[in-house]
Amino acid sequence: MAGHIRILIVDDSPFMRRAINSLLEGEKDITVVGFAKDGLDAISQVQDLKPDIVTMDIEMPVMDGLKALKIIMEKFPLPVIMLSSLTEDGAEGTLDALDIGAVDYIPKNLSNVSLNILKIKDDLLSKIRAITVKKYVFRQYEDITAVEQTSLEENTDGKNKINIVAIGSSTGGPRALQDVIPKIPENFPVPIIMVQHMPKAFTGSFAKRLSSMSHINVIEASGGEMIMPGTAYLSPGDKHLSIEKAGREGIRITLSNEPVDLINRPSVSFMMESVAKEYPGKALGIILTGMGSDGLLGMKKIKEGGGKTIAQDEATCVVYGMPKVVVDAGLADTVLPVYKIGSEIIKEIMG
Repeated sequence: MAGHIRILIVDDSPFMRRAINSLLEGEKDITVVGFAKDGLDAISQVQDLKPDIVTMDIEMPVMDGLKALKIIMEKFPLPVIMLSSLTEDGAEGTLDALDIGAVDYIPKNLSNVSLNILKIKDDLLSKIRAITVKKYVFRQYEDITAVEQTSLEENTDGKNKINIVAIGSSTGGPRALQDVIPKIPENFPVPIIMVQHMPKAFTGSFAKRLSSMSHINVIEASGGEMIMPGTAYLSPGDKHLSIEKAGREGIRITLSNEPVDLINRPSVSFMMESVAKEYPGKALGIILTGMGSDGLLGMKKIKEGGGKTIAQDEATCVVYGMPKVVVDAGLADTVLPVYKIGSEIIKEIMG
């Protein structure tokens, strides 16, 4: 998006409005065009000011952020970043907002708002700039709760058989995963390992929500469990997830704080590298929408080992960052819109 990024700040707290404004006012490419104190005010301001992007609190008087977001998405669709509390209720509200159409969220710690505001500055600025690089396509995904079951016949040719699926995502990932995973049939013969950049307070709620709309079981990994076919395992938000052989018992999940020098925890690449090691030539790596380059090294390991790779296309990404570096490096066997990736996974497993 050329020129200044025009932002509307929506929050019922005068302190929060001033604090967010102070984070943005020194940025040469960003202009705060207005403030709204509740959801009703936000709708009016969006209509009048036509901002490029909105930051919005969820809990507000008169009209809350979720109700306002729904109306904005229906009448004046534009990118909205939610400010969400790190609580169970905050997680549910954030996931509701992402379902309605918010492109991302910034978690805030209500126990020390002043300190938290300083901590979120880099995250907020990078997300604002990444999300407004291109005009985001506000596509209404098909009714993912009504996807028909697909009968899956396993590929009996062991030479090219995929025995595990590894998926990595970040900004825009929850919505993308809700498009991909519900297409997987109940009798899916291999496990799925997933890393989504998300706070620990959110991953458990997201796993339950994704499971409720899917034919397979989706769980937040607890560490030590043996991976099973027809189950998707989501890394908790504060741990690195990897897999390793457990003797004759099979393959188990390991959670760890190490390594500490990686930018993201959980790390997509760290997970994928372990998948490539344990399933050489038998892994399918998938990189979905997200900011940055996490997943590049992991996809490289999967491809070098003889596995298959898929990247989400630019048109359906909220942020074309993680898939872009994979595609630019020549590591994507297939590049697809997100709504075709689920069926492509089934095709790869069937051989």
